[in-house]
Amino acid sequence: MMSLSRFDGQSKLLLRSLMSGASGAHRALTVFHKQQRANPDMSLCHFIETLCHDEVTEEQPFTVKPLVCLFPPLFKQNLLSFIYLIHSVLPQRSVLHLLKCLGQDPHPNPWISAVGQQLKRSLGVHNEEPLYTPLCSQRLKELSQHLITNGETGGWAKCLSGQREGSESQGDSGSSEVGTQRKRKLCLVTLDSSDEDAGQHSKRTKMDVCDIDRVDAEERNVNEETSERLEGDAPTATPAEELQPAPVTSDFLPEHIKVSVLQIKELLESQTEWDQSSIDVFQVLNNCDVTQVELLCSSLNLPDLLEHTLPKLCSSVLSLSPDLSYSTAAALIKSLLLKKVLSLSEPASRCLVTAVTSLCSHYPRPMCHALIGPVLMEKNIGNPQAELLNRLIEGCLDSHYRLLLLQMTFKISWSEPVLSMIHSLLDSKPDFNEEVFTQFTEQLVSQAPLFTKSVKFAKMMLTVLTKYSSHVTGAHKHSLSSCLTVNETFLKKSLQAALKRITHTT
Repeated sequence: MMSLSRFDGQSKLLLRSLMSGASGAHRALTVFHKQQRANPDMSLCHFIETLCHDEVTEEQPFTVKPLVCLFPPLFKQNLLSFIYLIHSVLPQRSVLHLLKCLGQDPHPNPWISAVGQQLKRSLGVHNEEPLYTPLCSQRLKELSQHLITNGETGGWAKCLSGQREGSESQGDSGSSEVGTQRKRKLCLVTLDSSDEDAGQHSKRTKMDVCDIDRVDAEERNVNEETSERLEGDAPTATPAEELQPAPVTSDFLPEHIKVSVLQIKELLESQTEWDQSSIDVFQVLNNCDVTQVELLCSSLNLPDLLEHTLPKLCSSVLSLSPDLSYSTAAALIKSLLLKKVLSLSEPASRCLVTAVTSLCSHYPRPMCHALIGPVLMEKNIGNPQAELLNRLIEGCLDSHYRLLLLQMTFKISWSEPVLSMIHSLLDSKPDFNEEVFTQFTEQLVSQAPLFTKSVKFAKMMLTVLTKYSSHVTGAHKHSLSSCLTVNETFLKKSLQAALKRITHTT
């Protein structure tokens, strides 16, 4: 057993990910992104250098090899796949050094060699070596010599006629596709027409092609007749529908994730209390990429999950260790909550409020981008949505995220519910800087003509002039003065008096 004492804690996490099976590269990428978020200055150079250090082999005769060569082939495949995904952020020297060390393996794996060559090309290293190995090249030559014969019926025609006899016993459903493949293969046959025997061989090949064309034509006629009968019973598809790609279904999920989907589905439908083993089922979320998370949520029909189940589900998700990545959390929040929040026509239920606030407290950034942002972009946002978002503003988000939400409102049309949210944001005292405050005043001026009789808008303006007077410059004061001129509410005089009291501007 090789010693891993040379690796630090972060590197050992990457090693375990890369040795975790066929999905090791994607798991390592997830670990790497989490480590980067925790420490933006982290680098993989030390990890790569450690893999390149010389190590004495344990078997006799004792030899010295780079440490990376002592790992099993699956680890090396995952390592190269991982490096290929992130090579743009790595020093070229470190990657080339690693590839050089892998090249010292006395028993090179063809797949590892090919990916290594491709990685060199991606790095811009001039390399004339082909991606295939010499052994692969030799096998291709032997195959060509075996298939291309002179003086007797053979070559591709003989090979394909054998395939054709074997395929006659198969069902009609696959015959058309096989015929098409035969034609493509026959088109690749090149014979020397200068030789008389080769000429006869060429004629026989052409006859084979004609026979296949005739068979394919018959098959196409049968398929067309079948299609016409089916189309007569089905509604006509519009051009837009014809161009739509086939939907991605849960069939694309790996088997271990499909098993977890069934376990979670059974758990969600059960009426019993959830224990620790039930909670561990959700650990699969840490082993999925974004597409797989979306498919998993779709398979579980999370958008239509009953609200009384939300608190238990969210509690289980929040118990996971390590925390979900940003992309996974965002995909889960969007699937689980967005539809429920957008469809609110009355104040949110206690279960929905509990779910939203608990996830927002733990995952504020994914919540802002996956739920709050899309809700704000809806033109028909109502008071129930505004009331729920105000709860998040007041109880779950720190100053940084409150400022982010305020900036999101600069990109949408304002309404009365949106005004109540902006007022809540102002009351929570976000960390304004000069640039953002200037953008906000510009937005106030542009929106003012739409809210000349709105008391909510007037109260929001009064908050700006009293609580944020220190941010108001001479230019701001001039713009806000013209803004107050169009106001028709009973607060107009109070607004003008508050603006007049701001005397420190330059």
